[in-house]
Amino acid sequence: MGILEGKKALIFGVANKRSIAWGIAKAMYREGATIALSYAGPALLKRLTPLAQEVESNFVEECDVTDDEAIDNLFDKVGSQLGNIDILIHSIAFADRNDLSGPYYSTSRKGFQLAMDVSCYSFTALVRRSVPFFNPGSSCLAMTYYGAQKAVPHYNVMGVAKAALEASVRYLAVDLGPLTHRVNAVSAGPIRTLAAAGVSGFKSMHSEFVDIAPLRRNVTNDDVGNAAVYLSSDLASGVTGEIHYVDSGFNIVGVTTPINEKQ
Repeated sequence: MGILEGKKALIFGVANKRSIAWGIAKAMYREGATIALSYAGPALLKRLTPLAQEVESNFVEECDVTDDEAIDNLFDKVGSQLGNIDILIHSIAFADRNDLSGPYYSTSRKGFQLAMDVSCYSFTALVRRSVPFFNPGSSCLAMTYYGAQKAVPHYNVMGVAKAALEASVRYLAVDLGPLTHRVNAVSAGPIRTLAAAGVSGFKSMHSEFVDIAPLRRNVTNDDVGNAAVYLSSDLASGVTGEIHYVDSGFNIVGVTTPINEKQ
C-alpha cells in the first residue's frame, strides 16, 4: 500500500509528459492517491486525455487560473465530483517570451502583471478556494526555481514572480497552520519542460548544470515527483513553509564555474 493511499490530489499544470506536474501525478498515483487534473485551455486537452487515462483520473477539468469565476466553477465540480481533497499541486507559470530575453528593466507593466498573476497570485487564489474542501492535515505544494533567490540570466520577471511565490508560501503556511494544513514549495533544477523552452539560453544552462551540481547530473520530473510525494504525505507532517530543493545540490555551490576534477 502506498503512502498516499486514500488521499485525493488536485493537480494543476500537466501539459505533456515532460511537465513537472506529470512527474508528480505519476508518483502520487503510484503511491495510491486518486488523481484529479486541471488544464489551462482546450488546446491542451488532446495531450492530457491519454495521460489522465494512465493515472486513472476521472476528473479532468479546464480552468483559467486568472479568472476567479473559472476557479469558482472548477471548485463547484470539485465539490460535486470529489467531495473533498487532501493535496493541492500548483505547477503553473507563464511570462511573455519577450520579457525573458532582454534586460529585466525592459519588462512592460502588462508583462509584469501577467507573470505575477499566473505564476504567483494564482497559487493564493487556488489555496483560498481549496480550504473549504480540505480534509484535516491537507498539503499545498507550489513549484519554484532558484531564480527566485539569485539572479539567473534571462529569467527576469519570472524570477521576481517566483520570489513572490516563495514569500506567499511562507505567509500561507502561517495562515493555514492553525487549520492543520501545510504549505511548501519544491525548487527544481532546470528541466526541459514546455515552460522552460521560453527562457532564452535554457539549453546551455541545462547542459552546463551537470558540470556544476554536486551530483553531476540533471534532475527529472520523476525526482520532483518523489519529493512531492514526501512533502504531501504524513511523513512530512511537521514540515511547512519550506522551500525544498531538488536540484542535485546546485543551490549549495558558491562558485558556478565547472570544477576541474583532475587537479
